[in-house]
Amino acid sequence: MKKPVHIGSSLDDLLQQDGLLEHATAVAVKRVIAWQIEEEMKAQALTKTALAERMHTSRAALNRLLDDTDTSLTLTTLASAAAALGKKLRIELA
Repeated sequence: MKKPVHIGSSLDDLLQQDGLLEHATAVAVKRVIAWQIEEEMKAQALTKTALAERMHTSRAALNRLLDDTDTSLTLTTLASAAAALGKKLRIELA
């Protein structure tokens, strides 16, 4: 039995062609960040209200941070969330 031969391009190539790669990447990164924050909140038994207070922000702002479809967030917000959780923010280009 022959192995199937790869025909066509990768998903990244298709998204790039359609001009959607950057958006898809941003959504994926935001989902990971929101998940990591939620997991750390669970580990520390923190409510949204308590984390918002630690961050010196509103619960609505925290909800936007945790909304995995809202890709508009600032480095200041991320750094504030990390500090409030006792973590450090690390960002790198790859």
